[in-house]
Amino acid sequence: MPGVCLAAGALAAALPLTQFTLAWTHSIEKIRWEEDWRVVAGKLVIDEARIRGSGAGMEPPPDAKLVDGVWHYKPEVPPLEEVNLAHSPFTKGYEICTAAGCTPLAKLLPGLPPIAVITLRACGG
Repeated sequence: MPGVCLAAGALAAALPLTQFTLAWTHSIEKIRWEEDWRVVAGKLVIDEARIRGSGAGMEPPPDAKLVDGVWHYKPEVPPLEEVNLAHSPFTKGYEICTAAGCTPLAKLLPGLPPIAVITLRACGG
């Protein structure tokens, strides 16, 4: 079954997901961001992004729509081979969310060092 693979150095995890939300909190403004992703033909495709406010370096694009205090928009990003995420003790970590709830990526990669790059890729099976 296709899914999402996470890697950071020698650490790796595979999740049997074909769609998920990647979520994080902006380090300065403390505002939540969310991106909805799908695995399609071995690549990661972003469907929608949401910002729960605006501020330093996080202005919504001109075509964003404000719905119940949340900016919704479609990022113009082609399908990606991978997404690289910075993990550090200076910010709240990334989460991967499904209908069952959200899980910190650090919990999915036990032994993750304090500073690392986490790579998300589509994985097949």
